[in-house]
This record gives sequence, C-alpha cells and structure tokens, in this order.
Amino acid sequence: MKLADRVHKIQPSPTLAIDAKAKALKAEGIDVIGFGVGEPDFDTPENIRQAAKKAIDNGFTRYTPVGGIDELKDAIISKLKRDNGLEFRRDQITVACGAKHSLYNISQALIQEGDEVIIPVPYWVSYPDQVLLAGGRPVFVDTDEKSAFKISPEQLEKAITPRTKALILNSPCNPTGTSYTRDELRKLGEVCLKYDFMIISDDIYEKLLYDGIPFANIASAVPELQSRTIVVNGVSKTFAMTGWRIGYAAGPVEIISAMTKLQSQSTSNPSSVAQKASIEALNGPQDAVKMMISEFENRRTYIVKRLNDIPGISCFMSTGAFYAFPNVSELYGKSFSGKAINNSTNLCAFFLEHARVAVVPGIAFGADNYVRFSYATSMDNIRRGIDRIEEAISALV
Repeated sequence: MKLADRVHKIQPSPTLAIDAKAKALKAEGIDVIGFGVGEPDFDTPENIRQAAKKAIDNGFTRYTPVGGIDELKDAIISKLKRDNGLEFRRDQITVACGAKHSLYNISQALIQEGDEVIIPVPYWVSYPDQVLLAGGRPVFVDTDEKSAFKISPEQLEKAITPRTKALILNSPCNPTGTSYTRDELRKLGEVCLKYDFMIISDDIYEKLLYDGIPFANIASAVPELQSRTIVVNGVSKTFAMTGWRIGYAAGPVEIISAMTKLQSQSTSNPSSVAQKASIEALNGPQDAVKMMISEFENRRTYIVKRLNDIPGISCFMSTGAFYAFPNVSELYGKSFSGKAINNSTNLCAFFLEHARVAVVPGIAFGADNYVRFSYATSMDNIRRGIDRIEEAISALV
C-alpha cells in the first residue's frame, strides 16, 4: 500500500519520542531522569478540577459548538482584554484541542501550495512540519545566544518575499526561553506594516516570565497589526493542564471561521468538561499560577548556573518558559569507549545510555549546536540529573 506523499514530508515529534523512550526505560525498572517533554510537573489547581467535576455531575458531557461554548469564548475575550489590551468579539475566537491543534488549523486555513512562512530558528518542532503539511515552504531565520535568540528587523525584512504568507513569533520561546520586549516587537512590527502578510503570535508561555519582565505580543505592541495577527494561546502550560487539551485562537473573522469549519470535519468540539474547567482557569483565582511561576524561576536560575559550571557547556540565561538551551558544541569531537560524539543526536544518545538522562537534541529545533533541557520537573530531579550529566561529560576524551 502506498501512503500519501504528505506523510513522508514530516517526522514524528522528537520531544514526544524522547519522552516515550524515557518512559519505556522507566517501565523496565531503569532510573531515568527526564528533561524531555515540556509539561509542568504540578497538579492542575484544585479549583479547576472541582469545576470539571461539577460539569460532569451536572451532565455537561455532550457535544458543544465546534469552536467552543460562548461562556468560554467570553472568558477568553475578558482575558485578552485584561492581560493584553486586545479587544475581540465571539466570532473572532475559536477553541481547539490544544494550542498545537489551533496552530495546525491556522496552517490549513491560511497556507497554500508555494506560500512561504518565516520561522525564526531555533523553533518549536511542529512549526515547519505543519507548514509543510499545508503545502507551504518554511523560510528559516537563524539566531543564536549572541542575539538572545531573537531575530532583528533587518533579518526579518531580508527574509520577506512576494510569496511570504505569514511570520510565526513565539515569545516566550520554546526551546530557548527567550522573550521579546515591547520595544523589540514594535521594531519588528514596523517592518511588518510595510508588507502584506499574517503574523501568528504563539503566546502559550505568556505567564511564564521571570526577573519581573512584562509580557507583550506584537498585536499589543503595534495595534495597527491586530487585523493581521492571529493570537494563539491555551491553558496547558500556565495552569498545568496539558492533558485537558484546550487551546484557542483569536483573530480576523474570516480566518477564525475557516478554522472552525475545518475543525468541524476533523475533531468537532474540544472536550465539554475541559471547556468548563478552562473557564474556571481563566476567571478564577491565580494563586496557584503565581506559585508555579516562582518555582520555575528558581529552577531556571539553578539549572542554568549548574550547566554553565560544566566545562564545554555554555548556557543562555532564559527569561521565560521552562527550558534551558545550552550550547554544547565544544563537546563535539570527543568520544566515549571509542564512539565519537559529533552532533546533538550523538550527545543525547550518550546522555541517555551512560547518564540515564533524557534531553532533546537541538537538531530537532533546527539548531544542532544545542540541546534542550525542560526544567518542568522537581528540583531534586534537576540536581541529580545535572550531577549525572557532569559525571558523564568528565568521562569523555
């Protein structure tokens, strides 16, 4: 049987593959410390869980409108106005089965064969594959720690062509943890205003910012761009609700309507119970969120310092999300037991086999000189994991 050509254009999610491998080793009784998947290790806050239980007890377990119930759309509208200064109507909001699903729907609704989408590197693993599945062409713009992993207005303008259909901006960023300031976004926005393309603002890590840094997205920094911006967000990272699968998008009516139409022929509505829980997440008390952010910030500071103390590793001090993205290229060319380490894939295999630590190779994010650590795990796991990494690296020759 011949599979569709589109299947061969993409790869399975490498972050989920690393996590699955680590879990398989754990199932065999092997003590593996996982820094792979970007998933908060906290329980979903109690008030949110109670809202879900109440929904079940009240029989709210049937189909809902495809793009989400009005009560949730209203909570999203209030959140976007309260937190971001952005005003939307219900017909400009659609709810999907996670932010990844929202992004997939955007690519399917917006991108045609031959369209170009500008993607800063390093990038979240699914951006290029979603563009490819829609028939588009990813246009990569390289960054590194010298620029704090941010694209400049000059780089952006150079990447724009008559085929440019969209720019994807993710701030705070997965995998680097960098975040753009309002002024930096304003300068990028000035370039965008000169051309006719959409901006996809992936704000899923919006609340996970450290060192007192305020959040901004390009639509709030440059109000003239709101009509050409699709804001994507969700409840998974902020509220430790990864398994609840609720994401949303806000943007121009014609794109939101097209996304909802596509969803009507794929997944239909997101979980009714999870929608009720998400209303409580957005409208309810935020004390648990503040606690999680404080703990993530402590972990960030610790893991970056520990990584920088290891010879051969240099780690950028991230300002958001829950990832450390160290440069490990000085370790390339070394070997262990006669086996050479020449790239991030080799190094991550070495860490898993000899240190029993799972991290994600940077090549998955388009940056082979780096590896990604998720510090969405306990401080004890972080300490033990970095101890193992340090010991393993000391054995390289």
